[in-house]
Amino acid sequence: MKRIIQPALLLATLAFAVAPAFTPSFRGYDPATFPVQIAQPSVQPAGYAFAIWGLIYLWLIAHAGFGLIKRRGDAAFIRPALALTVSVLLGTVWLAIAVAAPIPAAVAIVVMAATAIYAYLVADPVQDRWLLAAPLAIYAGWLTAASAVSTGVIIAGYGILPDTTAALAMLGLVLVVAIAIQIKRPRMPIYGATIVWAIVGIVVKSWGSNATVAYAALAGAVIMACVTLVSLRGRIS
Repeated sequence: MKRIIQPALLLATLAFAVAPAFTPSFRGYDPATFPVQIAQPSVQPAGYAFAIWGLIYLWLIAHAGFGLIKRRGDAAFIRPALALTVSVLLGTVWLAIAVAAPIPAAVAIVVMAATAIYAYLVADPVQDRWLLAAPLAIYAGWLTAASAVSTGVIIAGYGILPDTTAALAMLGLVLVVAIAIQIKRPRMPIYGATIVWAIVGIVVKSWGSNATVAYAALAGAVIMACVTLVSLRGRIS
């Protein structure tokens, strides 16, 4: 396994990056697939926030390529490789699932997030940090938020909770998980910054349409930014 996992990760990451070109355009789950149709779920970030995927793809490719070429067999790169490979392989087919089946897609993105977070937490936070921990941090951070968004849309779409309540619950969940992870890895602000980026996207989307969610998300973004900066400063000092 150790001999093939790094080449497998690079191939899987490349497939992950090109998959959107071969799958239908995805702008969120189709409201028509839910019993309660919500045209604009409050938990969903503004469209611009998804542009972060370009950086995620490039950074993950750099991570996998550098690991294979310059750190072949290095335990620091092998340790997170299997979990990351599982995550990006799921990501390769996720868009195809999401356009047709929201519930399986929601389950899949939770698994993607869990494996990405695991990969990030077992990665060495010091060695080659901008090509090891950093790309895993941005990927895990975005999936932490995205899995909660996906779950929130499902919860509201099936009438388990009202739209606003579902959004607030998922914001709270994201903050609890993200703060715990950021405190555990204080040297790497990229994770916390990615969470802030995602939450600010919710602020922008909800501003003017759902003040409760907008202000709650704004408060959450401030809290996450403060935790990230304070944990980093405390670690440095």
